[in-house]
Amino acid sequence: QVRLVESGGGLVQAGGSLRLSCVASGRTFSEYAMAWFRQAPGKEREFVAIAGWTGFTTYYADSVKGRFTISRDNAKNTVYLQMNSLEPEDTAVYYCAARPQFTRATIATAALYDYWGQGTQVTVSS
Repeated sequence: QVRLVESGGGLVQAGGSLRLSCVASGRTFSEYAMAWFRQAPGKEREFVAIAGWTGFTTYYADSVKGRFTISRDNAKNTVYLQMNSLEPEDTAVYYCAARPQFTRATIATAALYDYWGQGTQVTVSS
């Protein structure tokens, strides 16, 4: 079992930045790929970014590429999402998720992730 706890959400103006954190406990953190998803009201959960076991391999949704950066610190059992140049369209609840391994073709399939956090709200005002 892996427990994930997100933090760092809040209210920010368009153009601003936030850094989300997700701390994991339970199993060995470095054995899991870690991802961020988000869900806006009335919309499906959407893939944002993923980092492989070491953090060297990362992939991003086109909508956030160049603005968001995912990173992980295995010594701290933590994955981060640095969000810059935020837009009102980024408003959502952000979730971190874990799975043992992944293929690039399946990174956006939420059902394939084994563990989820409770989410943290990000609101971007215009």
